[in-house]
Amino acid sequence: MSTPLDGAIAIWYLLTAGSLAFLIWDLLTNTPTGRVMKLAWVLVVFYTGPIGLFIYLLSCRQPLPGTHDAFIAPHWKQATGSLLHCVAGDATGIIISAAIVYRFGLPNGIDLIIEYLSAFVVGLLVFQALFMRAMYNGNYWLAVRKTFFAETVSMNMVMVGMIPTMVILMHRLPGAGNPFHATFWAVMSLATMAGMLTAYPINSWMVRRGLKHGMMSAMPKSKQGAGPGAAESMGSGMEMGSEMGGEMGGEMGGEMGGEMAMSHEMPSGHQGTSLPPARMATVLILTFAALALALWVTTLFAPITLTGSE
Repeated sequence: MSTPLDGAIAIWYLLTAGSLAFLIWDLLTNTPTGRVMKLAWVLVVFYTGPIGLFIYLLSCRQPLPGTHDAFIAPHWKQATGSLLHCVAGDATGIIISAAIVYRFGLPNGIDLIIEYLSAFVVGLLVFQALFMRAMYNGNYWLAVRKTFFAETVSMNMVMVGMIPTMVILMHRLPGAGNPFHATFWAVMSLATMAGMLTAYPINSWMVRRGLKHGMMSAMPKSKQGAGPGAAESMGSGMEMGSEMGGEMGGEMGGEMGGEMAMSHEMPSGHQGTSLPPARMATVLILTFAALALALWVTTLFAPITLTGSE
């Protein structure tokens, strides 16, 4: 017997299908973003439906041909690009592992550990290191090492939003843990959106510090500067690169230069630096503390167990 919740979920996924169709069409015909960003947008809109499409329209879709560089220049749009990389990889790892571990009937605390590790592996080894290795002269393991910190703190903050949403709703809604039930995918959509909210601030900070790449562009050189505001975009990119180069040892020049003026392929000379060890440790501890707090708050509304049944 169907319920009002089933009807709402059905409408949501009809909207998601339409949003995904429009997104793919626009990425193929209009907006010249990089291949990595295209994949990230497809995954995120698949998980978040019209909300994800709305974010895409505001932050990435070029309004006129030749204006993409200028359109994505503002910091909040660059931070959104960084967030997309993180969420696409982490949410994919979490959703895949959640669908698999359901079959084993493990305590939900064990499920969360597996999902955390899966999200970390997909986020770091695929969306950070694999797709970004061109920035490190094609050295994959150097890319893994250089992006380890950024992926860890970013994923921790994604989990701050996703874990409470997943655990509480799966505890309260019948069938929400079953990947063959529509409610499971609705819960994962809500969890992904919650993770985006909690992870945006840390991604904004890392982009500003030159620790992560932002929104990508793939405008051909012949079109760069053709659209309104393109000169402003180039000036903004040069200013940001200069500012961050002074602060981070020239990292931003390699990293944001590759993202903001990416003509068919990324630069291969990026060898970015990192925060001082003490500050890096502080940020890591703070994000793990935020994650621990999120887990504790979750237990106030739903049990998290490592042994036996929930």
